[in-house]
Formats: sequence, C-alpha cells, structure tokens
Amino acid sequence: MAKKKRAIAKSAAVTKSIETALASLGTACDAGDSAVARRSKDGKSLSAVTKRLSRKRAILTKRKRLSAKRAKASPSGDTRRALRSVIKELAQTKTQLGKARAAKGVNAVELAALKIAQRRANAYAKAIARAERSLGKKR
Repeated sequence: MAKKKRAIAKSAAVTKSIETALASLGTACDAGDSAVARRSKDGKSLSAVTKRLSRKRAILTKRKRLSAKRAKASPSGDTRRALRSVIKELAQTKTQLGKARAAKGVNAVELAALKIAQRRANAYAKAIARAERSLGKKR
C-alpha cells in the first residue's frame, strides 16, 4: 500500500498561521479582561442586593414576631391584617433572596473560571512577547 505523499508547508502559510494565532490570542486577552471586569461589577451589585435583602429579612422576621404577639394579645382585624401583610412580605423577600443568592453563586463560579482563563491568556501573551524580543535580538 502506497503512502500518500504530504505536501511540504510553505513559509507564507506557516507565517500566516502564526499571525492568525497571535491575533486570536490578543482577542482572547481582550475578551477575558472585559469579561472579568463585567463579572466583577455584577458580583459587587449582587453582593449589595443579597446584603440588603438579608437585612430586610431580619427586620421582617422581628416584625413578624412582634405582630404575632400583638395579634395573640388582642385578636382584632387590624392586628391580623398587619400580621398577614408582614408574613406575605417576608415570603416575597425570602424568594427574592434565594434567587439573588443563586445568581451570586453562579456569577462567582463563572468569575473564578474567567480569571483562570485570563491569567493563562495573559501569561501566554507575555511569554510570546518575550520570545519575539529574544528572536529579534538574534537576527
């Protein structure tokens, strides 16, 4: 069985391939930097939202306890309505807090992965730049 003869690569094709790879690496570095900046900003806002909702939940929990005591002490329509509204608002707050915490967790995982990829891309770019400089000196 005869082997298929492979063509020898041309210098222009190799050079073009290297230039394309360098351009792709530059694009990856830029995309990584902007993605990390955006995810960091989102993470800070999600952190603020979860902190605000946690405080609100704690306040509503205390208010619920007090409303329950008042409703038990004097069971009138007003006290029961106040207790019902506090319970309803607390449930909404808990739901929002759960969603915000989930989003914050997803964002944190993605941010960590992006930072790793960004470090790799920047390290490769620096190493290639160093190699380019040393090759330029030898010519």
